[in-house]
Amino acid sequence: MCVPKNAIRFPTWAPFVFAALFMPRLRAQDSSANPPNDSSIGALKQMSVDELMDIEVTSVAKAPEKLLDAPASIDVVTSDEIERSGATSIPEALQLADNLDVAQQNSHDWAISARGFNANLADKLLVLVDGRAVYSPLYGGVMWNVQDYLLEDIDRIEVISGPGGTLWGANAVNGVINITTKSARDTQGVYVEGAAGSPLEGLAGFRYGGVMAPEVYYRVYAQYSYRGSEALPDGDSADDAMEMARTGFRIDSFAQKDTTLTLQGDLYNGTEFLGPTLGNAQLAGGNVLGRWTRDMDDGAQASLQSYFDSTHLTQPFAASPAAPPYYTGFPLNSLTDNLDTYDVDFQYRLPQMERQVVTVGLGYRFTHELDQDLSIVRFNPDILDQSLYSGFVQDEVTLAPNVHVTLGSKLEHNDYTGFEYEPSARVSWTPDAKQMVWAAVSRAVRTPSRYDRDLQVVTGLVNPPAPYQFPASYLTGSEDFTSETVIAYELGYRAQVGTRASVSASAYYNVYNDVRGTGATPVSTFYPFPYPVVFNNDLEGHTWGVEVSGDYQLQDWWRLHAGYDLLREDIFAEPGYVDATGALNETADPEHQVFVRSSMDLPHGVDLDLDFRWISSLEIDNGPNGGPVAGEVPGYAELNARLAWQASRSLTVSIVGQNLLHPHHPEYGYPSASREEIERGVYGKAEWRY
Repeated sequence: MCVPKNAIRFPTWAPFVFAALFMPRLRAQDSSANPPNDSSIGALKQMSVDELMDIEVTSVAKAPEKLLDAPASIDVVTSDEIERSGATSIPEALQLADNLDVAQQNSHDWAISARGFNANLADKLLVLVDGRAVYSPLYGGVMWNVQDYLLEDIDRIEVISGPGGTLWGANAVNGVINITTKSARDTQGVYVEGAAGSPLEGLAGFRYGGVMAPEVYYRVYAQYSYRGSEALPDGDSADDAMEMARTGFRIDSFAQKDTTLTLQGDLYNGTEFLGPTLGNAQLAGGNVLGRWTRDMDDGAQASLQSYFDSTHLTQPFAASPAAPPYYTGFPLNSLTDNLDTYDVDFQYRLPQMERQVVTVGLGYRFTHELDQDLSIVRFNPDILDQSLYSGFVQDEVTLAPNVHVTLGSKLEHNDYTGFEYEPSARVSWTPDAKQMVWAAVSRAVRTPSRYDRDLQVVTGLVNPPAPYQFPASYLTGSEDFTSETVIAYELGYRAQVGTRASVSASAYYNVYNDVRGTGATPVSTFYPFPYPVVFNNDLEGHTWGVEVSGDYQLQDWWRLHAGYDLLREDIFAEPGYVDATGALNETADPEHQVFVRSSMDLPHGVDLDLDFRWISSLEIDNGPNGGPVAGEVPGYAELNARLAWQASRSLTVSIVGQNLLHPHHPEYGYPSASREEIERGVYGKAEWRY
C-alpha cells in the first residue's frame, strides 16, 4: 500500500456535510428495517453496580461468564465509561483500566503494560481486537499509534492483569487486553461526531448501519483525526503531530438458527510528523476477519476464525555525523517494515457434562516480514517467513456446588525456540452468590522477536586509533536468544456489597527467568563500555504487588470509582553475567498508582464526569549508549473532566478538559531537553445519532 508523504487533511465538518447530503434518502427507508437501539437514543447513562457485575466477559475462559464469576484479575471498560471519559483513542480509553500502567510518550506513542516491564518496547502484554492479535513480531509488542477504532462502536475492553498464555498463547505474560466491538445489529442508523480543540485539533467520524436481508446486518464507518504537537520541557513545540484516516465495515448474520457469521475489515493510512530533522513516518495497513460460531443442542459449541492482516511502516532514523578519520557516518535513512499475517483458529467446547466443561482449540499463524536495509538499524535476514502452530485444552471441573477448578495448558511450536508449554491451574470458591475467592498458578513465556534475534545497529567506525578495536556493530541480537519465562502466583477476591457497592482485590508474586538483558561482551575496548552489546537472557528476578478497585453508588444519579495499584520489582543479572544497563533496560514502572472517578447524571440532560489519577515517580535508563544510569520521571497528579448536555433526542454536545492540573508534564522518557511532555488539552465535541 502506498502512503502519500503529505496526506490530505480533511476538515472536521466533512462527515456532517456527508450526512446532510444523504439524510433524505436514509429517512425515506422503512424504519422497521433499521430498528433503533438503546445506545443510539439519548445520552449513554451509567450502569448500576448490579449491571456492572453482571457484564459478560469472555477473556478469562474463552466463553461468556459474569464478571462476578471470573476467577482472574480483570477490569472491564464499558462503552458508556469510554463515552463519559471523553477519550478520543484506544490508548486514552485504556487509562480507565486500574490494572494497567499507561504512559503517554508524545503525541502519537504510548507505553502500556501490566504488572511491570513497561519499557520503551514493552513486550509482555497481548492485545486483541475482536480476536485478531495486534502483536508485532518485529519487537514483540504493540504499535499503539495505529491501534484505534470509532470508539462509539466499541462494546467493551476487557483487561486481564496476569498471565493468559494457557488460552491466548505466547506473549500473554503479564496480561491480556481484549477489545470487543459491537455487533452490526447493535449499531443501526446514523452516527456522526466532530471535535476540535488543542492539542486534539480535529476529529471527525461517521457510521451508518443497515439491514442487508432478514437477520443480516451491516455497518460502515470512516474516521479522521489530527493530533497536534506536544511540548518540550521549555514549553516549545515538539513538532510531533499525527494525522490518521481509517475506514471499515462489519457484517453480522443471525439468519440461521444457533449460527452466527461475522465478516469485518479495516483500512488505515497515517503520517507522524517527527520534526524538520527526521521528516515524517508513514503508517498504513488493513485487515479482514471472518468468524463462524455454532451452538449445538447438547451444549457443545464450535467456532472457526480466520484473518489476514497487513501492516506497513516507514520510520526515519537520524543521520550519524562523520568524524574522520575513523568514523564514516551515515545519512538520514528509514526503516521500512512490511508485515503480512495469516491466521486461522478453531475452538470446540465439548457437549455439556454434569461436572465438567472441556474446551479444546487448534491454531496456525504464518507471517511474512520484509525489512528494507538501511544505514544504521538493520535486521538480518531482511526477509523472514515464520510459522506458529498451537493447541490448547482446558477443563473446568465442579468439585462442589461452590468450588470450581480449572486446569489447562497451551502447547505451541515456533521457528525460533521450538515447543513451548504454558500450563495453569485456577480454583474459585463462592461462599454465596455475591462473593468469590480465587487463586491461580500459571506459567507463561515471551518468545523471541526479530529485535532479540536479528537486530544489528552498526557503528560506522573504521580504522580506529590504537589501541581501540571497533566491531561492525555496537548493538546486536543473538541467535541463541531463548524464551523468557514467568511463574505467577495469584490470589483474589471479588464481591458485590449490597446493591450499591462492589469491590475487587488481587495480590500476585511473579518469578521471571531468562529475561532480556544487554550483555556486555568485551570483544573490543571502547571506553567506557565494551562493544558490541548483545541481547541475551541474562536477567532474572521477581515482582509482587496488589491491585484494588471498587465502585459505590452514592445516589441513583451519582457513582464513584476508586482504584489503587502497588508494584515492587527486583530485576538483576544472573550470576556470572554483567548487564550493560545494570538490569534497568526492561523496567520503567511507577510503584504506586491511584485512580478516582466521579460520574453524575444531573438534571436537564447534563452529565458531569471527573477523572483523577496520581502516578508516583519512576526510573528509566538511557540505554546501552549511556550505560547503567537511571533517570527519573517525576510523579504527577492529573485531572480530566467532561461536561455534556443532551440537547435533543439525537444531539449531544460536550466540552472535555484533559490533564488540567499542569500546562505540561512528562509521563515517560529519560530526562533531557528533548524529552516530550504532555500538554493540557481542551476540546469541544458534538455527536448526532439518528
